[in-house]
Amino acid sequence: MSAELSPMKEQVYAERRPKEYFDRFHEHARTHEPSFVYEIVRLVTSLYAFAFLRARAVAADNVPESGAMILAPNHFSFMDHFLLGCFLRRKVRFMGKSQLFKGPPAWVYMQGGVFPVRRGARDDDTFITAETILGRGGTIAMYCEGGRSRTGELQERARRGIGRLALETGVPVVPVAIVGSAKIRNWKRLRFPAVTVEYGPPLHFDAEQRPGRERQQETADAIFAEIRAMYERRVRAGHATWRVRRREARELRRGPSSLDE
Repeated sequence: MSAELSPMKEQVYAERRPKEYFDRFHEHARTHEPSFVYEIVRLVTSLYAFAFLRARAVAADNVPESGAMILAPNHFSFMDHFLLGCFLRRKVRFMGKSQLFKGPPAWVYMQGGVFPVRRGARDDDTFITAETILGRGGTIAMYCEGGRSRTGELQERARRGIGRLALETGVPVVPVAIVGSAKIRNWKRLRFPAVTVEYGPPLHFDAEQRPGRERQQETADAIFAEIRAMYERRVRAGHATWRVRRREARELRRGPSSLDE
């Protein structure tokens, strides 16, 4: 699939700004709910998703209507944040790479409820913020793979961070398979893929104090296994539907007699 995709910019992992620079973003996320900015961004991005990406949801009723919850999707595109939330009434709080928090966009992210993750560092502030939001009954989105896949395929293994958050809080984890978003990066070629977002049944893990690294990884792998199974099943179903439609179109062109054979 990678040969069909437009190239991505090189990832930047080293954050040179000190931890203290991001304290105000974490403090705001811990003490404030998303403002009107969230609704404006959701409206604009939802219109784009429905009009150009033909986005549709499958089993969105698997997402609890209330109570603390972690959404765990795969990650191909910057649009995944918005695709994840446009089908839900609940406001989803996102973790964003720290490099995004600069200039005027930083204000938009902060008002929209996003909080930073410092790549290349042990960032306990991110977990404190996430657990604070979950403690108020909020919704956190956390990607199992960490960053975006650059190949257009699921990555080999999950990062253990989501296992840590699930075990330390004990809140339900809803696996989410986003299919088709890898090709959104081809928009400059005026190619817009159809995208499906499938929400799986919540997974439940007993809360543990200070789970070890192996336990965190084991839990992250279990969550990612559910995402992978959903994703691969949805991809197969999509290809089957495409083949059926192509065969029916070919038979219709041949005439009514071919449909009776």
